[in-house]
Amino acid sequence: MNITIFGTGYVGLVTGACLADIGNHVCCVDINAEKIALLNRGESPIFEPGLSEMLQRNIAAKQIQFTTEASQAIQNAEIIFIAVGTPPGADGAADLSAVFSVAKTIGENLENYALILNKSTVPVGTANQVKNIISDALKARGKNIEFDIASNPEFLREGAAIQDFMNPDRIIVGADTARAAEKLRQLYTPLIDAGQRFVVMDTPSAELTKYASNAFLATKISFINEMSHIAERLGADIEQVRRGMSMDPRIGEHFLYAGCGYGGSCFPKDVQALQKTASDVGYEAEILKIVEAVNEKQKHILFEKIRHYFQDNLQGKTIALWGLAFKPNTDDMRAASSLVLIEDLLSAGARVRVHDPVAMKNAQAVLGEHNAIFYAQSAYDALNTADALAISTEWAEYSNPDFIQIKNTLKNPVIFDGRNIYHPAMVAQHEIHYYGIGR
Repeated sequence: MNITIFGTGYVGLVTGACLADIGNHVCCVDINAEKIALLNRGESPIFEPGLSEMLQRNIAAKQIQFTTEASQAIQNAEIIFIAVGTPPGADGAADLSAVFSVAKTIGENLENYALILNKSTVPVGTANQVKNIISDALKARGKNIEFDIASNPEFLREGAAIQDFMNPDRIIVGADTARAAEKLRQLYTPLIDAGQRFVVMDTPSAELTKYASNAFLATKISFINEMSHIAERLGADIEQVRRGMSMDPRIGEHFLYAGCGYGGSCFPKDVQALQKTASDVGYEAEILKIVEAVNEKQKHILFEKIRHYFQDNLQGKTIALWGLAFKPNTDDMRAASSLVLIEDLLSAGARVRVHDPVAMKNAQAVLGEHNAIFYAQSAYDALNTADALAISTEWAEYSNPDFIQIKNTLKNPVIFDGRNIYHPAMVAQHEIHYYGIGR
């Protein structure tokens, strides 16, 4: 099929590359000319395992192209994806201005039937709003062109997005016409034939499914973080508790890891947006409020442990920090727990020496140049002159370090493990003090 995708962020770019890889002709549209030029050179603006190679392969095969010109891309398309950002506004509601702008552009340029898909994470009712905007634009042109609107929410994990697209748990389609549902069944035939579940429902249910899924996963994280505080006070080990819980198939092991809080582009904004949606229809989502509050508190937990260890005197101390991205296998710094820890440390008069395998550039863009922040070339470089080591992101390269070198380099042999990647007994064998989460 001829596919047009508006937006070349994580969702749009991965979706475009994967759809091209299974045989479609894809045109990605973005208003950022610099990003489009980068993509046309075969360079990915984001770090996602396997994405650069997939892009280069499909550019060479002429299966995918990138442009800032929307008109031709719309006119040639059978299916048009809207995959632009929906960041949270001041009140927590999703900012739909980019979605509505794309809808207006579609209405101003549509010449033939097309299926318009909302791939962006949007509140319930957005599909109808997009439909009305396109209809109004067509009416203003004096055109009577048929089109369908459907919802096709994404469930991609940063760091495993290609795998998730090609081997999804489910493909959710919110379609109010049989024509739209069949068109999407054809699009996803290669994945459906491989045994993936294709689920058709009404559009509002599909829109809510996305928010409810992310809110539930965020709830699991905040719940286990709550348990970690109880475990720590009772002398229990949350890692052992977690393992015992996860053996129950009704609970499972996914997203049941205590740590220094969740971040990223999805969970924080989706929990807020769902609260706002609920409030708008007269319901106060109490659980979601607590999930968010627990997470915001949890992001300060490492600092509190460090402050307590140094007896409220961090002035002039230097803390090495391993891990900046909000999770491993991505360079995404949005709502990363590391940012809260760094801010807390700087406010207390400490300096930080930071390292991340891939997020250093993005971290510098967020944090800027600061005389109390040193961007280290390697994990062990970050340890030089440091009084302690903190870990905020569970990168694989940090999982089996040289503890002897850590002990010999740090002024104080102490590790604050915000992701519980080490076993306390193993660290103790090297005469290093260890402070994890809920242990």
